Amino acid sequence: MNSDNMEVIMGLIIEGGNAKGFAVQAIRAAKQGDFAEANDFLTKSNESLSKAHNVQTDMLTKEAQGHHNEVNLYMVHAQDHLMTAITFKDLAQEIIELYEKLAKENN
Repeated sequence: MNSDNMEVIMGLIIEGGNAKGFAVQAIRAAKQGDFAEANDFLTKSNESLSKAHNVQTDMLTKEAQGHHNEVNLYMVHAQDHLMTAITFKDLAQEIIELYEKLAKENN
């Protein structure tokens, strides 16, 4: 595997990890009742996911142009890591909304 492929793979893993980490922080902020901070963390999570999406779009564009991407265990892991982060961020959004609803009902 060449270093360019490994750089792409690591970019997906890093941005996916960042996105998931920000989503976890968002849930923790909401649990403490700090919904502004929770939304800030969700924004950061979305920004990381956007960066990863741009990497994926570049890979898909190259593939469409006939430049085949090597598929190996590293790439599969990176894509799996990213999909988990996307799912976790979506779930975090729902959890935060529930915390907000409960906070409003208790006030």
